[in-house]
Amino acid sequence: MAADKPQLVVLISGSGSNLQAFIDAIEASSMDAEIALVISNRADAFGLQRAQRAGIATATILHSDYPSREAFDQALVAAIDQHRPDAVILAGFMRILTAGFVDHYLGRLLNIHPSLLPLYPGLHTHQRALDNGDRQAGSTVHFVTAQLDGGPAIIQARVAIDRADNADKLAARVLRQEHRIYPHAANWLLQGRLVMRGDTALLDDQPIASGGIAICADQPLPS
Repeated sequence: MAADKPQLVVLISGSGSNLQAFIDAIEASSMDAEIALVISNRADAFGLQRAQRAGIATATILHSDYPSREAFDQALVAAIDQHRPDAVILAGFMRILTAGFVDHYLGRLLNIHPSLLPLYPGLHTHQRALDNGDRQAGSTVHFVTAQLDGGPAIIQARVAIDRADNADKLAARVLRQEHRIYPHAANWLLQGRLVMRGDTALLDDQPIASGGIAICADQPLPS
């Protein structure tokens, strides 16, 4: 492990496709960082295999082993802080985190949510967009605060909804955009260009609009 490189800890619960996007970005040298640890709250998460194949340390911390959310989050903090990460990345981590955990990492805790926030926080986002007759869906990278899916938005990828779409087809197209924007936003944070001040995200000292920097699926990522 190169101590001079920014360190990430990634939290997962499932397949780890966004984790893979970070691994790929680092291997392609488009992100100057190292993933110090991948933690899953499920022993069968396929993302653990992705990490192990890439030579990344892993840990499984089962929430069912703890009597409360607070106790589970304390165990997470103990494991994470051993690596003194510059950022903690939630990549499909399907646990609601306590305010104490969030406050501990405030300003360096990122999440990606599969909707155009503030639309559709929570689950079943693609079906909700279809049911509402929306013309666009997408994904939002945001800072994590104690409010569920409510932290300041950073960047948002928008995907057109086709008449033939169902939730699975739409989810697959949105996921491809997640893999583009999430490492990109995290890189801004690691470079010191992205910060959170109060309830606002700033890039290069300029406030980001409440919905985040918006890009379309076929649009290059902003520098």
